[in-house]
Amino acid sequence: MRSNFLALVLIVLGALFLLSNFGMIPHVGPLFRQWWPLILILAGAYMLIKRGGR
Repeated sequence: MRSNFLALVLIVLGALFLLSNFGMIPHVGPLFRQWWPLILILAGAYMLIKRGGR
């Protein structure tokens, strides 16, 4: 399950950057630069919760 979650995170991030490059959404670079620690925290919390549920 963990590999599925990480794969989904990468797909979403890639899609956001691609849409940003095409001008369909505002540039996500500055937003990502500011909030990347939160993404790591959420990913870690998700992994801990899933691990505790075994």
